[in-house]
Amino acid sequence: MPFTGQAQANIDAKQRLAIPAKFRNRWDPDRDGSTWFCIPWPQTGSLRLYTQKMHNELIASGRRDPSLTPNADQAELDVILHSATEEVDIDTNNRIRLPAWQIEHLGLPREVIVLGAGDRLEIRARDEWLSEFNDRLAKMSELASKLAGRSNQ
Repeated sequence: MPFTGQAQANIDAKQRLAIPAKFRNRWDPDRDGSTWFCIPWPQTGSLRLYTQKMHNELIASGRRDPSLTPNADQAELDVILHSATEEVDIDTNNRIRLPAWQIEHLGLPREVIVLGAGDRLEIRARDEWLSEFNDRLAKMSELASKLAGRSNQ
């Protein structure tokens, strides 16, 4: 059930975003969970949306040895990641209310683009994404080669 493609959208005055149909149709609440998890990602200025099931799988895979005494780096990552993550529900009109503090922290405008990113959706500033998209496409082959080389090491 990878999320693919992109769709323009708007964040309304109440911080609600209608999940575009092309993505909503890939999501099955019985299979994927009824809620989503929203994580701000400052490095890209985006909000990452994970289904409940995917979020739980990623959390479990990132912590192979749960401990009451994790090392300092793991403890710091845990507190940053979990305190920044917000659970969001979809209403009857297929909208999610994005956390206002996340929108403000990232400086996201009302006009956004929702991007399929495989295991997640990403919400980014529309104008910025569209102006950089051709440059990103040009880097795709280089990134794929770089990542393939890393997996062979």
